[in-house]
Order: sequence, then C-alpha cells, then structure tokens
Amino acid sequence: MPSVLEVTGLRVERGSATLLRGVDWRVEPRQHWVILGANGSGKTTLLKALTGYLSPTAGEIAVLGQRYGASDWSELRLKIGVVTSAFTASIPAAEPALDTVVSGKFAQLDLWHAGTRADRVAAQKLLRLVGLGRLAQREWVFLSQGERQRVLIARALMARPQLLILDEPCAGLDPVAREKFLRFVDAVAHRRDAPALVLVTHHVEEIMPAFTHALLLRAGRVVARGPRRAVLTAKHLSVAFGAPLRLGRARGRYQLAWPAPHRGARR
Repeated sequence: MPSVLEVTGLRVERGSATLLRGVDWRVEPRQHWVILGANGSGKTTLLKALTGYLSPTAGEIAVLGQRYGASDWSELRLKIGVVTSAFTASIPAAEPALDTVVSGKFAQLDLWHAGTRADRVAAQKLLRLVGLGRLAQREWVFLSQGERQRVLIARALMARPQLLILDEPCAGLDPVAREKFLRFVDAVAHRRDAPALVLVTHHVEEIMPAFTHALLLRAGRVVARGPRRAVLTAKHLSVAFGAPLRLGRARGRYQLAWPAPHRGARR
C-alpha cells in the first residue's frame, strides 16, 4: 500500500526568499501528524504546496503514489481534505450547512452544483457524524465558530479523502469550545475509517492523544520529524520556537512553559 503522502526534497523560492528548503516527509496510513512551528516557519507554504496552490521550485510531492505534475491535479486534490478558516469568507452567508457539506464533493466553495439526492443523503449522514444533524438547514451566518469548524470537517470528508488537513482549526474558539472541538477531533481520529490527519498548530496543548507523529519546522527547514514521543521534547521545541522552553505532560496532553527567572534577575 503506497504512502498517503510523500514529500521529497521540497524547496520553495519566491523572489529572493527561500520559504522551504529540503523538506522530506512521509505520512503512512493510520498515522496522524501534528505540524508545529513559529510564525514564518513555513507551515502555510507547505500546506499551499500540498494542496496544489503553490508550485515548488524543486522536489516532489506524491499522494497515494501519484505525483503532482504527472497526474491529474484536480483528481489528486480531492484526495486531500482541508479545514481552514480561510474558506470562511468564500461561503455565502445564507448557504445552509447541508449545501456547504455537499460542496466538498466537488471541491467548490459557494455551491453551484446541486448534487444528487444520494449526495444530500451522504451529507446529512456526515452532519450527524459531526454532531450537527439538526442544523442541516441552518444558514452559515447563524452558525457558531465551533459549529462552522465541524461543518467544514464534514465538508472535507464528503470527497472521502485519504488525508485530512486541519489548519489551525481552534483559532477563534473560546476555551470550552476549543476543548469540545479537540475531543471531537480525537474521536474522529480513532474511527476505523478515519483518513490520516494532519493538524497544523502553534500550541502543543492542542495535540490530542490520537496524534502519533510530529513535524517541527523553523525558518523553512525541518527541525525534527517522526514518532510524537521522540520529536516532542523540550530540546526540539526550544529550537523550533527559538526560545528556552520547558515541556510538561499529563494524561496524554502537553504544556509548554518558560523557565522560571533566576532570583535577582530583572523582570
């Protein structure tokens, strides 16, 4: 069975800036990855390259053994589901949640293809899966931020992707809504039919136990990658974020903290 995703020697240059350099990364079936890095580390550039919105300067990207540039990009794109707040502005305020989910089958925003009755039945099932079956006809403008994120996950699953990317999905959520959403993501990851998940975040606190692997970026380079326990260390995270950090862990969850100041040090 081919890798879900394989990135080899990926390099992205724009003008005089090198945004990614020499990125090698492989995602296997049943692996769930978290991508961590500070602002400007290359996370957004990597996502744009993976989803075909940014052409690499060098290197290769393959999805399920099919290479970008050698296979139909529109078909490959459907194998990668994306949940990102960047979609929010493109969804009509009056669009019902059910239509938003159906749009995922066609990789559309602002649904113009009505789909079949079977599509709408499938979309209704996905809304029930994410706990929003009763909101199928609720218009986008009247959904809470947490509800919108769940609708976007249902939308991404509509095309039955092999890889689901969650791009900072907790942005804008209050603490209670964030925890509820993270527990929901953890439950999705534990499903037998779950796609491989990739969570992009700045916060180790958002890494749920279901995530098995981690990729750390700094200034467009890979700091570390591999099994979560080997990668998520105070040493690696301090390099990735460019500051001395302490890493705590309890009940399968992580916390980052600054070292306590020395006595007598100025505050």
